[in-house]
Order: sequence, then structure tokens, then C-alpha cells
Amino acid sequence: MAETTAVNPWTWQDRLGFSQAIEIRGGHRVVHCAGQTSVDGNGNPIYPRDMPRQINQALDNLEVVLKEAGLTLADVVRLNYYTTDMTALANAAPTYAPRLAAAGCQPAATAVGVTSLFHPDLMIEIEAIAVL
Repeated sequence: MAETTAVNPWTWQDRLGFSQAIEIRGGHRVVHCAGQTSVDGNGNPIYPRDMPRQINQALDNLEVVLKEAGLTLADVVRLNYYTTDMTALANAAPTYAPRLAAAGCQPAATAVGVTSLFHPDLMIEIEAIAVL
């Protein structure tokens, strides 16, 4: 089982639910997850233009993928957020950061502004790397 240690020279990132770096020792499995969005089980976009609900749906979908691989959010060491609205992402932090914290997940993370995702109603895509 991997031993992970957060590397945080500051504390401001804690309220946003991420770490500046994650040190990994003894990892045996690395799972790279494709970007997850706010879609239903058939791939249809849901919660158009609602960032908080889209983030939580994308995290729900990520948890399904992780579970299928025998992992949980606690095993995630990296999240990449691709968003069409950086302000909405920042404003939604209070809806997703506590969820990540409760799951024991404070990964290294990057947020990138993009012009569009695969469907015009989608505002967020979340990509993950998990280690066990």
C-alpha cells in the first residue's frame, strides 16, 4: 500500500481542498482516470450550467470508476480540473472541498480554463490519478 504525504508550505490551499504536492512511497498500482463530467449512465449531460451540481456529479462518476478499480477518493493523489468558467469553479469550492476532505482526499491539483468541453452545457471535467 502506498504511503502518501502532503507537501504544503502554506495553508491557503486547504480551503480549496488540494495540496501543493503529494509525495508517494511504496506505491504498487497507479490508475490514471479519464476526465469525468456531469453525465448520466448513458453519457448524457445533466445539470446544464450548474457548476456545483456538475462538480458533484463528476465526482460521483469518478468514485464509480475508482470503485471499479478497487480504489476510493482517499487513493487519489492528483486531480486536474478543466473548466469553462474559472469564477464558477472557485465559487463552488465550498460544495466540493468538504466532500473531498471527508473522503481523506487532498491531492495535488491544477485548474485549467478551457474554451469548451465535449458538450456546450458542461462546465467542468475532472481527471484523476490514484495510487495504491
